[in-house]
Amino acid sequence: MIVRVSNTPRPHPGPIRGEQAEPTADVDRSDPEYRAWLAEAVRKVRAEGNRSADTHLLSFPLPESWGVDLYLKDESTHPTGSLKHRLARSLFLYGLCNGWIRPARPVIEASSGSTAVSEAYFAKLIGVPFVAVVPRTTSSEKTRLIEFHGGTCHFVDDAASVYAVSAALAEETGGHFLDQFTYAERATDWRGNNNIAESVFRQLERERHPVPAWIVATAGTGGTSATFARYIRYLSYETGVCVPDPENSCFFEGWVEGDPEVVSRSASRIEGIGRPRMEPSFVTSAVDRMMKVPDAASVAAVRELERVMGRRAGGSTGTGLWSALRIVGEMRAEGRRGSVVTLICDPGERYLDKYYSDAWLAAEGLEIAPYRELLRHFLDTGEWTEATTP
Repeated sequence: MIVRVSNTPRPHPGPIRGEQAEPTADVDRSDPEYRAWLAEAVRKVRAEGNRSADTHLLSFPLPESWGVDLYLKDESTHPTGSLKHRLARSLFLYGLCNGWIRPARPVIEASSGSTAVSEAYFAKLIGVPFVAVVPRTTSSEKTRLIEFHGGTCHFVDDAASVYAVSAALAEETGGHFLDQFTYAERATDWRGNNNIAESVFRQLERERHPVPAWIVATAGTGGTSATFARYIRYLSYETGVCVPDPENSCFFEGWVEGDPEVVSRSASRIEGIGRPRMEPSFVTSAVDRMMKVPDAASVAAVRELERVMGRRAGGSTGTGLWSALRIVGEMRAEGRRGSVVTLICDPGERYLDKYYSDAWLAAEGLEIAPYRELLRHFLDTGEWTEATTP
């Protein structure tokens, strides 16, 4: 089988890790100047949300006779070009309102790229320094964008060291480690306030299947899947949440085995998703189903997205699209009608030297042709023939 699928996780033992120690107070929180700075910083971040919080919900072209509709929430249209723009806004509001982000003190993040790009934007918006601790393998376009928005990149050779290095830098500078991998699931107001889940369900209101059968959301921190799941349960929708996981990531294995200590020894080739450890913000009990998706299938899916819709997207979009199309194939085979939603996480222009480079594919030993053939066969016939693909 080219995709490992599981709908039945073992019970998870509960919270994985404690929270980081927060910075000691070095400002008087009651000082009028600080309170004025804080109020203005929060106003700027919230005003930015009013201008840019919503994004388009695109319809992927499938025959109407199939009875199943597929939608892609295009998060690449945010000002910083990715789904992580929402997360960065939430993390900054969370840090500001907790008193952790302070005037002139740096904010620091461990990131594979896109989150750091968005956080650099918000740091510049409120006038504080920003440092991104990123693996040296991060795409050059992402590091350029971090610096374009006023941030500084601190490179590490070992991707697993980004957490410790970020915490150490925060300690040394008296700054705040944003720690997306701990706070992503709690920083977002999952009950509404124009979060991504509320936006999707509102945009589907006039569609023929307004309550989707499945939401497919890949995981880097797990914050997006948690937001969708909580919103769905809060409003009692009969919608499942599926999280596809790329190679060299431990989320699938940790979810199935209920093991918070499972790790992956290699870094994910699909930037922005997949982690070497079970992150604290990945809420396993919020996930109804997971799939393990080969990296070659993820790349094949974004190449087909460009062919079908004329849009280039990053590899994480391909991981989600592959899984969403597989679910569409299952629904069609079982005679079920309904809709499926997945995400365009960021633009493909950031990865021209990776997922759109045949030389990179060859260097990585990725053969995408069989997966592209499977997708084309499915889109032409409606038959998902995964078992026959090597």
